[in-house]
Amino acid sequence: MTISLRSRPTVPGSRVLAYGAARGDLVVPNDDLVGPIDSSDEWIRQRTGIVTRHRASAELGVKDLAFTAGREALERSGIVIDELDAIIVSTISFPYPTPSLATWLAGQLGRPDVIAYDISAACAGFAYGIGQADSLVRSGSARNVLVIGAEKLSDFVDPTDRSISFLLGDGAGAAVVGASEQPLIGPTVWGSDGDNWSTIRMTGSLTEFRDGTGPWPTLEQDGRTVFRWAVWHTAKKIREMLELSGLTIEDVDVFVPHQANMRIVDELAKQLALPERVVIGRDIAETGNTSAASIPLATHRLLEEGTASSGDVLVQFGFGAGLAYAGQVIVLP
Repeated sequence: MTISLRSRPTVPGSRVLAYGAARGDLVVPNDDLVGPIDSSDEWIRQRTGIVTRHRASAELGVKDLAFTAGREALERSGIVIDELDAIIVSTISFPYPTPSLATWLAGQLGRPDVIAYDISAACAGFAYGIGQADSLVRSGSARNVLVIGAEKLSDFVDPTDRSISFLLGDGAGAAVVGASEQPLIGPTVWGSDGDNWSTIRMTGSLTEFRDGTGPWPTLEQDGRTVFRWAVWHTAKKIREMLELSGLTIEDVDVFVPHQANMRIVDELAKQLALPERVVIGRDIAETGNTSAASIPLATHRLLEEGTASSGDVLVQFGFGAGLAYAGQVIVLP
């Protein structure tokens, strides 16, 4: 006997309906951080392009940032809460291994029975989430998906570390993805480079800290390796992504890579030979590197400022810990 199973009806495409954002409540200038790393405001600006970064006070948790960003995106999306079918949260700084931040948000947002899970892809995490949301919507598994990148990286900073500590900020960015009569989110190009797994890493494990054999884990990186990898590998993957979407560099209106370092952002723009008219996200100057939150925060800022508009073609690309990478071409809402 041949069994034929039913499947859900698919839809032609998906689109981003709206964005939301939340930044840490404390604005921290470079001068507040230079003492422990024996540095200067000028050195940080020259090396990273960062002038200030947002960090969250003790009473403001990563879950609070995620809730604020998610709520704004939902309110702006125009959908009713009963039409939300999934929540995907990318974070490496939620202090509970389980249960997930996504399930907590589902209850707080008034939709406790939805698909809800966290992913750990660090700075590539938001683009990973958009890729998964696109698949859920197009397959008919969900009508609308809330994707959030949320981090409170200040909980994992060693103030004396010269490799990454002064880069990091706190915030959350969100987007709602829904069905579209034509694809307005292009194919996701994603993957990782496991051979460079330890290039961006924690200084120890939680079990070592528990057993008294290691310090509280904080973030560190091999900055030169990350810079070279990000510029050369990422530019190649972005070209591949545009080709899969049926576009060229000339079709791009807005470019928002992960806000890792202003030098990386500028060098990527140079490698891609972006036209002068292309708007480039440079939110890192005021917000800092917020890992999974950086792409939606930078995109949200451009839309709020009016330098990016509905209908613009956005290229977004994330890369980070484990040298995971992901990106899409998106037509902005």
